[in-house]
Amino acid sequence: MADRKNATATTAGVLRPAELARHVELTRLPCSAPLSPWIENYWLLRWDLPSGSTYASSTLAHPACTLSVERGHLREGVTDPVVVTGVLTRRFDVRLAHSGWVFGAKFRPGGFASFTGTHARTLRDVLVAPPVAFSTETVGSLATLDSHLTPDECRLHMDAALRPYVRGVEPDYSTVLDMIEVMLHDRSLVRVQQVEDRCGIATRRLQRLFEKLVGATPKWVLARYRIHDAVTDLDNGYSGSLADLAARYGWFDQAHFTREFTELVGVPPGTYAQARPTET
Repeated sequence: MADRKNATATTAGVLRPAELARHVELTRLPCSAPLSPWIENYWLLRWDLPSGSTYASSTLAHPACTLSVERGHLREGVTDPVVVTGVLTRRFDVRLAHSGWVFGAKFRPGGFASFTGTHARTLRDVLVAPPVAFSTETVGSLATLDSHLTPDECRLHMDAALRPYVRGVEPDYSTVLDMIEVMLHDRSLVRVQQVEDRCGIATRRLQRLFEKLVGATPKWVLARYRIHDAVTDLDNGYSGSLADLAARYGWFDQAHFTREFTELVGVPPGTYAQARPTET
């Protein structure tokens, strides 16, 4: 598989993206073609908050691992600049303060495990992991990235650091990506059985591939994409009933939708649609 142009993720996931943009500069950049089978995109975060103020950022992450270089005010658990973050099934909260800078590679679902030869399940819900899948030379090269470089310089530098790991794409990973594209873009798919029928794959094989490469179950991935859709609708000013919104994305009743939404987002959908984030 050469340069993969089809998206296997959206820009959804950040809760209240318009509010985030008031506090944080977020830039997404493409990786080079040889890396695109595994990497969705690069991203850069930069913030410089007034003294004494903070901003709480919350994200419902995609089923993807990230490799990042982090500078300035560091999130909890980060001691060295180069870190790996696994697939996160819970809401990812970070309280930003002072100034900071992060440049990262967002891998495609299954991309990190395929690229590094690791087992994705070992990184599930791991917020901060050492980059042990990469050589000390690679980590040392990435550690030279800093805020004095332009975004394009960072992109080219990470391209060069990761390019030695490029190899042939394994058939199992290609199969996972094909299924991910279907799950992401076909909003009519709300049950795993529908995915199996659409893609012509047996239940046990599907479960095994996702366990090894993605690190989360197909049911969780499908539910996460649909909750992303619902949150995006609310962020975009959805004015219909919550019952209709729930039905649109596959929940059998509003109560079930509200319960799952609240568990993931932290507040009920009606509250999320009306409330404004707070800062201190």
